[in-house]
Amino acid sequence: MESSSTTAAGGGRREATRQKLYEAAVTLIAEQGFSATTVDEIAERAGVAKGTVYYNFASKSVLFEELLRHGVGLLTASLREAAEGTARDGGSKVDALDAMIRAGLVFIDRYPAFTQLYVAELWRTNRAWQSTLMVVRQQAVAVVEGVLRDALAEGELSDEIDIPLTAAALVGMVLVAALDWQAFQPERSLDDVHAALSRLLQGRVSGRG
Repeated sequence: MESSSTTAAGGGRREATRQKLYEAAVTLIAEQGFSATTVDEIAERAGVAKGTVYYNFASKSVLFEELLRHGVGLLTASLREAAEGTARDGGSKVDALDAMIRAGLVFIDRYPAFTQLYVAELWRTNRAWQSTLMVVRQQAVAVVEGVLRDALAEGELSDEIDIPLTAAALVGMVLVAALDWQAFQPERSLDDVHAALSRLLQGRVSGRG
């Protein structure tokens, strides 16, 4: 029987390998599309044997589905951490929403290829992983919904606000604005883009200004 340290080391190596495969797949698929990307190319880009891909994922489709879970999971965790950090610092719920906007921008700045793929896949309806994508998308939106509901309960927001639609709109605003920033206004800093979106939040959601 393996020792706990040996098991942990093996698990760490496998996670590192899976991370390499995620990064290789997302880069290649962003460059040339899902159908044109082969398992051989993913393995080569990741620096592993082809068999390693199939050891970790049953197929290219499964790899991509897990990639979506992984990426959106990271985004969701970033949003949650931003909200919780604001709460620990004594900030308001609107402050938490602002912190989440920044966290979203930081995530997109770090993982631009994944974000491009994610947005593109949202518009497709013929993918095997469509249901998975909807589930993980809702997990991210639900974090924002929770903060909006708390803000409403504490009187920070008007009770006329449509919580589900506003949450989706905020997530969408960050995604689209960030992609536009990277594609057409790369000279702007993250702080500059955040400040612009923050003003929209303060004026449109909180009713300030």
